[in-house]
Amino acid sequence: MRVLVVEDDEEMAQTVAVGLRRAQMAVDVTFDGEEGLEHALFSDYDVIVLDRDLPGMHGDDVCARLISAGCRSRVLMLTAAATAEDLVDGLSLGADDYLAKPFDFPVLVARIGALARRAHPLVPPVVRHEDLVVDTARRTANRGGRQLDLAPKEFGVLELLLASKGRAVSAEELLERVWDEAADPFTSAVKITISRLRAKLGEPPVIETVPKRGYRI
Repeated sequence: MRVLVVEDDEEMAQTVAVGLRRAQMAVDVTFDGEEGLEHALFSDYDVIVLDRDLPGMHGDDVCARLISAGCRSRVLMLTAAATAEDLVDGLSLGADDYLAKPFDFPVLVARIGALARRAHPLVPPVVRHEDLVVDTARRTANRGGRQLDLAPKEFGVLELLLASKGRAVSAEELLERVWDEAADPFTSAVKITISRLRAKLGEPPVIETVPKRGYRI
């Protein structure tokens, strides 16, 4: 799951980003509306956590621009205002959800997860492939009843491959969807992660290499 956080309070933005990364999400952060809009239109995010009260380009304007541009990312709007009128205003702009500050962090994580599942409605919360069972909500996986101890990136790669339903996924797409913008496009991280994931999944092999196309399950 890839998330963009647009929040002008740098301390809060970084705190949210750290927490979401601990929840096994790939997170990018921007601190103003214009930069947030640029990131959102350039990259394919599952969810955008958008502060409404941004200086410069207001969060309302960012949301409206995203909708008019046909952005498919789900938008969770944050605001210090918590009245019913504010809620209606935020949702009427095209936001998918609305959360008032201060908020409980587990609630934020749960809402982001719910929005991400809505962004990809063909992927159920629990995905099964033969004896492999992946719970995308609880972020757990087991094979043949054996619990798999997967690192966040390993889980993200497995989740994306399963969601692709037999389509070969390129290393470039995996890097784009599972890692954040800090990832080096020439890194061998995808190859290394696939190798470790295969070892943890065990036999018989689950992940197939498709020459010149990528990987698939």
